[in-house]
Amino acid sequence: MTSIIRLAKRAAIGTLVCLLASSATHAQDAVDRIRPKYLEETRRAIERYAAERKEVTRSGPYREVRANLHVHSELSHDSRGKIDDIVAAAKKAGTEVLLFTEHPSQEKDFFLDGHNGLHEGVLLIPGAEMKGMLVYPTMSLRPYEAADSQEITQLVRNRGGHVFLSHLEERMDWEIAGLSGIEIYNTHADFKKQKKLVESMKNPLWIIKTTELIKKYPQEVFSALQTYPEDYLQRWDQLCQKFPHAGVAANDAHQNVGIRIKIASDTEVSIEDPNEDQLLKVNRLLVAPLLSIPNDAKPGDLIFSMQLDPYEVSLRHAGTHLLVEDLTKDAVWDALEQGRTFVGFDWLADSKGVEIAIRDSREGTSEPKQYEIGSHLPFHSGLRLVGKSPLSARWKIIRNGENVAELEGDTVDVKLEAAGVYRVELWLQANSEPRIWVMTSPFYVQP
Repeated sequence: MTSIIRLAKRAAIGTLVCLLASSATHAQDAVDRIRPKYLEETRRAIERYAAERKEVTRSGPYREVRANLHVHSELSHDSRGKIDDIVAAAKKAGTEVLLFTEHPSQEKDFFLDGHNGLHEGVLLIPGAEMKGMLVYPTMSLRPYEAADSQEITQLVRNRGGHVFLSHLEERMDWEIAGLSGIEIYNTHADFKKQKKLVESMKNPLWIIKTTELIKKYPQEVFSALQTYPEDYLQRWDQLCQKFPHAGVAANDAHQNVGIRIKIASDTEVSIEDPNEDQLLKVNRLLVAPLLSIPNDAKPGDLIFSMQLDPYEVSLRHAGTHLLVEDLTKDAVWDALEQGRTFVGFDWLADSKGVEIAIRDSREGTSEPKQYEIGSHLPFHSGLRLVGKSPLSARWKIIRNGENVAELEGDTVDVKLEAAGVYRVELWLQANSEPRIWVMTSPFYVQP
């Protein structure tokens, strides 16, 4: 996620105070969602769905595990995350697989020195964010860091690794041959859409005033930034017409968005980011009306701290659910290769148990064959898309990027009328708004 360092340094305090006074309404902006009434209604929706949720027994041959891709730790220059803390947060968020994407550096080899293997029951897989991609190789890439995106993709894929296109909003070269898939949602991209939020976060005073809401409603405040990733999905639908691309969620988790305020001197306070990099110094009188500064506070004392993106909150926000044979790297690799994935916005409701398949129910078939997400199969008139969910939701069936059917309920059974690339979305309601909940990777039904 964009570092608050860059945000804060672009503006003078006078301009920031003016921004704080400005409160023009802008629909769907996170700033307008970060209000007590809205956040309380969101909390009630989360609690209602948790109470209504029914356990669903998966009928297919695979086990479902929840993964987080695009995760940074202290091996990246812009994070201080310790592996024990990240794993503990992952377990609280219901995550069983962490696929790291460290920023390459000269000090550490992200593959050889990266987090790897089972740690407290969570499977760790090393990788990097490089060349605008999430790269999960089977060997060190140190000798090949000068290669371009296509060369890196070919190198990693030819040796059994995975590569996912990242940050589609930032690039034009999104047709790269041989990709495993793409991010169909990215938290950082959502953050950048929130213009008022970005402006507000340049202002330490706004953050101080908002911090009580953040502490009371941490998940609801963080998830206020979520929007429907229409731009990503449009490109994904286009790419899947040419070559299969598994869809994954990018948490872009750093735990580096927030603010710390320390006593700098008798007259000044120092404002820092969560990595303890100084943003600026301001007169104590500017923050005194908003902060209680102890009379005996001395230079170096921490008098205020707020973290917007703790790992637990960031990892719970969205997850990539994988259909695997077991909890091993080989099984995870196979699920990603075959596209047996769906993205769930689990901050709103736990999506574990959502099951969607295509069933071959031709007459005379004693036991209809079931095809899992990611499958390739020939079209005929006996194919039906079937699904079940732990919650009643609105189902959208999408073929070649076009919405061809919508249904309500906790199950779905739709006859397929033509060949095409099919994927499914499930939607829930919160705050009288329809909110995207689940997005599946496609089925490839061929003529």
